[in-house]
Amino acid sequence: MSNPTKIVTMCVLVMGMAGGCAAQSESKSGEATKFYRLDFVVKELDSGKVVNARTYSTSASTREANNWVCSIRTGNKVPIPTTSGSESSQYTYIDVGVNVDCKGLKEADGQLALTVIAEISSAANATRPPMIRQTKWSADVIVPLKKPTTIFTSDDVTGKGQMQLELTATPIK
Repeated sequence: MSNPTKIVTMCVLVMGMAGGCAAQSESKSGEATKFYRLDFVVKELDSGKVVNARTYSTSASTREANNWVCSIRTGNKVPIPTTSGSESSQYTYIDVGVNVDCKGLKEADGQLALTVIAEISSAANATRPPMIRQTKWSADVIVPLKKPTTIFTSDDVTGKGQMQLELTATPIK
């Protein structure tokens, strides 16, 4: 092959690869991949008043190749004694904190539909061994874009408290 033929062949190959890469940013349906900032706010309420709020943020896309498009993990390991009465007590550790997973993002008519799985747990420090409080939610949800929306709510089984999970989905341009 002559040099001009090699150059043309190389250009065609590079352009073909670039076209393939551009096609990867589209979903199988031909729509361009869209990206969103997802802000989750965990709120603890007592008698209807917010007493604690924590925010967890991530970004996610509508790309179909992603089964789970976002995963948030934050927390601690709490030691639980498995033996007692000796100086060499043994412990097992339990993860407590916030876990949020989401998948299947689809935008339609100014709203974002997605599957959200959330688990929030904490250890009550006053008890030995510690009592673990846990709230789990899982559902397909739809939220308006750019508007904070409460997607899950649970009452505390032992008091007047309540736990809420709020989601704000903001398009990233």
